[in-house]
Amino acid sequence: MSSPRDISDLWRDPASPCFIIGEIAQAHDGSLGMAHAYIDAIADAGADAVKFQTHIASEESSALDTWRVKFSQQDATRYDYWKRMQFTPEQWSDLKQHAEDKGLVFLSSPFSLCAIDLLERLGMTAWKVASGEVTNRLFLDAMIATKKPVLVSSGMSYLAELDATVTHLKTAGSPLAVFQCTTAYPCPPEKTGLNLVTDYAQRYQCPVGLSDHSGTPYPSLAATTLGAKFIEVHVTFSREMFGPDVSASLTTDEFKKLVEGIRFIETSLAHPMEKDSLASELDTLRRMFRQGLVAAIDLPAGTIIDRSHLSCRKPCHGISASDVQSVTGRKLKRAVKAVQFLSLEDFE
Repeated sequence: MSSPRDISDLWRDPASPCFIIGEIAQAHDGSLGMAHAYIDAIADAGADAVKFQTHIASEESSALDTWRVKFSQQDATRYDYWKRMQFTPEQWSDLKQHAEDKGLVFLSSPFSLCAIDLLERLGMTAWKVASGEVTNRLFLDAMIATKKPVLVSSGMSYLAELDATVTHLKTAGSPLAVFQCTTAYPCPPEKTGLNLVTDYAQRYQCPVGLSDHSGTPYPSLAATTLGAKFIEVHVTFSREMFGPDVSASLTTDEFKKLVEGIRFIETSLAHPMEKDSLASELDTLRRMFRQGLVAAIDLPAGTIIDRSHLSCRKPCHGISASDVQSVTGRKLKRAVKAVQFLSLEDFE
């Protein structure tokens, strides 16, 4: 099993391959066994990283934390839901070790200062800032103090807020990446904001990613062609699974196809073709698939050739059909039979 990628390469080498993240979030539904199973599936798909969310209910939630959409039948409050989503520090450590054993970078978005401390003790290689925390200076400063790269999701931010966060991180010397993200589950095509991938790259002069919630592979494939260096999508075992993110997720099979598609696109973009050079490599095929000039009827010697005397057949033998002007008006010096390929030697 290969070692996890060094995420720092994304800042050192502009030609570094796109960093692909399989987002598990709450798809495990509080089951440790399910969380481990997702790690195996993400690794099998060929991704670079698996990402979770680290929730500590007592440290992030309050009595005012109400449901946006009441999706859980077993949790009376959001606090109860976050409590059920928790893992112990030892369980998080085992998940991280499992991910790394599988060749994956382990990432998790923290939702409290205590979660940042927990993840830092585990040895995080980078931080992913959730959309709702982009302006949270307590979180940002705690992350900055670790000197690790900070991946910023732009989903809920005004541009001025995003500008301020990027400036704050750059001033502190933190390597950063900005992700275009639309907080809609699932996200319709007209709201994916693919234009912002290139806009952010120019505006912030840093690696840019796409965190997609469309539930399809299309925005991620398009973002790759636009130069995105990070791709993050939610993953589920099935769209019949329970959870708030299922409608915005790719199945594990679809995720594997997405990874293959991104690598295919990267290879294509890394090998620009020179059109004439490519055509010269196909000379044999060109003769096979193109047509040559033949006599349309029996033609006696002395015939002055016009278009009515000519037809064409494959393969291109003798004079190419593209050179019809070169024989029109010329005189045959010998008779030719119908459907006989013409050659320059047939003419005076």
